[in-house]
Amino acid sequence: MSAIQPNLDSQEDIVETMATPKLRISWQGAFSTVMYFLMYLPILVLTVYSFNESPYSAGWKGFTWRWYGQLFGDTRILTALRTSLAVALLAVGLSAVLGTMMSVGLSRYKFRGKKLYLGMSYLPTIVPDIAMAVATLVFLAALAIPLSLWTIIAAHVVFCLAYIAIVVSTRLADLDPHLEEAALDLGATPVQSFFKVLLPQLAPGILSGCLLAFVLSLDDFLISSFTAGSGATTLPMEIFSRIRTGVKPDVNALSVLLILFSGAIAFAGEYVRYRNQAKKAG
Repeated sequence: MSAIQPNLDSQEDIVETMATPKLRISWQGAFSTVMYFLMYLPILVLTVYSFNESPYSAGWKGFTWRWYGQLFGDTRILTALRTSLAVALLAVGLSAVLGTMMSVGLSRYKFRGKKLYLGMSYLPTIVPDIAMAVATLVFLAALAIPLSLWTIIAAHVVFCLAYIAIVVSTRLADLDPHLEEAALDLGATPVQSFFKVLLPQLAPGILSGCLLAFVLSLDDFLISSFTAGSGATTLPMEIFSRIRTGVKPDVNALSVLLILFSGAIAFAGEYVRYRNQAKKAG
């Protein structure tokens, strides 16, 4: 009996040890946690100081909502925001149409110089913004085109077009080309096949590309500042003009709102992508 009891005790200890979960932290997890903390720490500090009572960001004087209320009453900020939204919406709308047509043409048709055109169409995504801004300004000056709100929109169309085309081309690569052929065999015209068969399948990719291009256009500073005329001031240009004398809490509050807005757009894009993958899996 005494010989059996130690075995039972040892078996119970083994079962208890197996049942007790062990907390294991790998170095990859620890490294990722530290990196994410360092990445988002400035945003956290920015958010905290947007509620600072002091008009200067150097010291904490107390909690207040005053800067958010003052922000919504600032006519210069609101005017710059309306300008940025107008530029982004118009540029993205034009780029969505042109980028979709370009992607479909490059994917479905063969013509001389196709590879060269394909490589050139993606250049705006890899060329530095300062180079694009200078090139656009020189081009407008050579044609004697006066700088205005429309020159900003035209410049934004150039790089928004490339990003939307990349996303739509990726979506096109996953589609079955036989669906269009089946629609044509059943009596549909090429136009009907495009709008009733191809375009609904491309809609998630077009929407994702538009969301990405919208955030990039809203955030652009260099190209806008080089191509803006008198009276055309976008939101990044207005923010830059204010921080020359120091960062103030109203700029902090505006930055927090922009981060939340961009995060909402990114969440919407991920939701669209998730729904699209769920439909394909189902």
